[in-house]
Formats: sequence, structure tokens, C-alpha cells
Amino acid sequence: MKFAKRALAVLALLPGLALANEGGVALDKAPDRSNNMAALQHGAKLFVNYCLNCHNASSMRYNRLKDLGLSEEQIKANLLFTGDKVGEMMTTTMKPADAKAWFGVVPPDLSVIQRAKASGAGSGSDYLYTYLRTFYKDDTRPTGWNNLVVNNVAMPHVLWELQGVQKVKMEEVADPHEHGKTIHQFAGFEQVTPGKLGKLEFDTAVADLVGYMEWMAEPAAQTRKKLGAMVVLFMTVFALLAWRLNASFWKEVK
Repeated sequence: MKFAKRALAVLALLPGLALANEGGVALDKAPDRSNNMAALQHGAKLFVNYCLNCHNASSMRYNRLKDLGLSEEQIKANLLFTGDKVGEMMTTTMKPADAKAWFGVVPPDLSVIQRAKASGAGSGSDYLYTYLRTFYKDDTRPTGWNNLVVNNVAMPHVLWELQGVQKVKMEEVADPHEHGKTIHQFAGFEQVTPGKLGKLEFDTAVADLVGYMEWMAEPAAQTRKKLGAMVVLFMTVFALLAWRLNASFWKEVK
């Protein structure tokens, strides 16, 4: 019940977001990072450095990162930059009033954003993986950036130094719904200036970041899955024993 309320709250903060497939934009499949501790640690570092400046993750404590194999000393040295204690929640120092003035909306809490963005178009990880990789330069926007998944997005491209600057390429094609007319259709990206990372390196970094956000949305997910498998196995064995015991009890009656 608490998760449902939190998920609805996250969605309520983003009234302008459209489903990723509404404009014909297919979601890319996010690589699975659930069992890759090195990737999840890297994702946590990216999250703290690039996401936590504007967004909160108020349901996650820094010391929970020990579940990813990090020691308390490593967390303090590499992931705590605001003087918070290791047991504090992961929150931003940005004031909500300042955020609204700069972006037009208070950035949503990211604690369960991965789960909140799941839809028929794909998982929440697919959504975030595609969204974070499809920012492009658009001088008509206040931030100078737009996004292929979320048209007229308010969020700037915080990873631009890593990805570089890219522009969207459009092509004119026949309108499938109205004879004699044409429409503009997405035809790829054009790299204007390179970033610190190559395309494959950047995609890998985003996959690590999204993997961490997936873990953060439910840190006990892997434990739950293992426990679920054990319960199913137990119930299967129990059902088999009950079936044979029932047959033994009724054997003489028959």
C-alpha cells in the first residue's frame, strides 16, 4: 500500500510525461545489472554525482549501499559530499523553491521511479535507459535540451559532458494516414561534439546507472526472488507428499 501511494505521488509530479511509445519511439532494452556488483557500485557513484544534485532519494539511506559490497569507509570517502552521516537519507541540498524557479517543476523523488515508469511499452529500466540516452540539443528550449522520449522535457541533459552534444535528424516521409501529405520522422542522431566517453562506454555507464536505480527501487528484490523459488519448491514437494499420503489413506476404502 505504501509503495502504491509513493508510486502515484511520483507520477503526479510528472503530468507532462508521455508514454515512451506514444510518438512511435520504441524503448531500448536495458541491460541486466542485477547480479553485477561492480556495475551497481559504479551506478551508485553516477547517481550521487549526477542525479542527487537536483533529485531526492528519500527512501534510501547511504549505509544501505553496504549491500552492494561497499564498506562504510568507502561510502564516506566516495559518496558522501555534503557532510551527512552515513545513516542519513539520500537527499539533495537544493531547495524546492529554487528548483521550481529554475526548472518550472520540483524534480521528483527517484526512490521508486524505476518501478513507477513501467508500462506496456517496457519496464521502468527500459524507459530510463532510453530516456537518458536520447537527449539532444534544442536551442528553442529554456535549458537548451530536448528529449526523444519526453518531448519538451524540463530536465536538462546532466550527462552531456559524458555523452557529448548530439542533434536529432529528421526525414520527410509519406503520411501513412493521409494520402499526398508528408510527415517528419526521426532518422537518428548526429554527433556534434564528442563527450568524455565513446558511445559504447556511455551506454554502459547509463546501464550501470539504471541498474542502480532498479536496485534502489527494491533492494531486497534478489532476496525476494530466491525466497520465492524456495517457497515454490517447498510447496511442490509438500503437494507431492500430500497426494501420495492421500492415496495411501484411501487405498483400503477403494
